[in-house]
Amino acid sequence: MSSLRVRGGIKLSGEIRPQGAKNEALQVICATLLSESDITISNIPDIIDVNKLIEILRNLGVKITELEKGKYCFNAKNINLEYLNNGNFLDDAKSLRGSIMLVGPLLSRFGSASIPRPGGDKIGRRRLDTHFINLEKLGAKLEYNSNNRTYSIISKDPLKGTSILLDEASVTGTANIIMAAVLANGLTSIYNAACEPYIQQLCLLLNKMGAKISGIGSNLLSIDGVDKLDGATHQILPDMIEIGSWIGLAAMTQSELRIKDVSWENLGQIPDVFRKLGITLNKEDDDILIPAHINGYSISNFIDGSILTVSDAPWPGFSPDLISIILVTATQANGSTLIHQKMFESRLFFVDKLIDMGAKIILCDPHRASVIGHNFKSSLKPTVMTSPDIRA
Repeated sequence: MSSLRVRGGIKLSGEIRPQGAKNEALQVICATLLSESDITISNIPDIIDVNKLIEILRNLGVKITELEKGKYCFNAKNINLEYLNNGNFLDDAKSLRGSIMLVGPLLSRFGSASIPRPGGDKIGRRRLDTHFINLEKLGAKLEYNSNNRTYSIISKDPLKGTSILLDEASVTGTANIIMAAVLANGLTSIYNAACEPYIQQLCLLLNKMGAKISGIGSNLLSIDGVDKLDGATHQILPDMIEIGSWIGLAAMTQSELRIKDVSWENLGQIPDVFRKLGITLNKEDDDILIPAHINGYSISNFIDGSILTVSDAPWPGFSPDLISIILVTATQANGSTLIHQKMFESRLFFVDKLIDMGAKIILCDPHRASVIGHNFKSSLKPTVMTSPDIRA
């Protein structure tokens, strides 16, 4: 387990260019399994989860060539499906929650897939029903081995398009169903589909490969199955979570910072939510310029004077991955806000660590925390802590 020592009280300056989005990278890298042709992807982030997925694909037989930093060519012509029964695969895949998105393309192209129950952050219940129930609607059959906690899904006949209504707008679930449906026979309709920019990017890549997907950017996707997919080139969007983290860090350290090439049109509510905390964000071309907040920043109340509430929601709502950043940023603001984490059960359990550091926070329940800002009149005290999840 790694540890970090952070020396605070130091202002930032200059400019930063965010890495490619991890959540998009995991989806589009899995999508390379759908074709026998070369697929070139750029702006791939150099992070553990993505590198682990790339290594899994290499072990599956995918030919992967690094063309330059962050740019790879994938060729999945020769796949070794026996690797899926290898103990090394089980160990690698269960430590990477994104490995669940291997199922859709493998099932679609080869008629079978196996995956161990994935791990990931301990942030509450993260069920896989959305994935498997709807893959079964396409004609597959699921088996679960309770001894090694492995899922196997098989389709002896080609998958068949159908009408699917998701019980939750799961991002990875939507991605898996899309990748399974692009090679299925007939038309598949996905209602209540996730519509995050990263899902849109996956659909755009698949269409460049020859898929027929319409409704991109909406909660209703129509997929007309095709016989095969070809090669394509694709560039991953900048990571909106990293961008939001830099915004919060610049504000809390009262620093001037330029965030380069942020893809403003794909940031959704992120800029506006930070502005509600009183943080100034200036748009310059495709950059965000955050001036030094020497006099602090003040939280805006609602129009009727009631306390500001910041809550997460499926896209186009505010990302749950930035709730922790907003909460910490609010500790230094002038004013109070209620943070409501709706989508996960256990993501506010780091709040007690902030209270130990001197933050004024009332944890109302596992989903809500009321933050009373210090207005920079007192600094948080250093401490030793264990992070319960990566966002904390």
